[in-house]
Amino acid sequence: MLSVMSLFLSTMFSVFGSHVDLKVEILALRHQIGVLRCSAKKRPKLTIADLVFWAWLSRAWADWRSTLVIVKPETVIAWHRKGFRLFWTWKVRHGTTGRPTVSQEVRDLIRTLMVKIFMRLGCSI
Repeated sequence: MLSVMSLFLSTMFSVFGSHVDLKVEILALRHQIGVLRCSAKKRPKLTIADLVFWAWLSRAWADWRSTLVIVKPETVIAWHRKGFRLFWTWKVRHGTTGRPTVSQEVRDLIRTLMVKIFMRLGCSI
């Protein structure tokens, strides 16, 4: 009974999973058609939103390479890497730089401990 139930559930998940994949594929193809319609020139013009869309889609959908027609899959991967680099560059520039500050109490405690250690060793300060 358990094997029949697991077979039924796996079949249901595969049916719904393929339905979702089909919807995502349709979305990807419609996006490419929209880009081609908007750009009247020979080479399609892609906006930042298009780059972000394909970078996100490459992470969210396993079969994204099969529907990509207007650019190479390597280009999408390069966009994703560039976005990742830009994010970390922004984060470093707008965050706190360097090591975090140590409170005065901790520094005083370290000095006290160091003095005690040097005194036990017989060293002069």
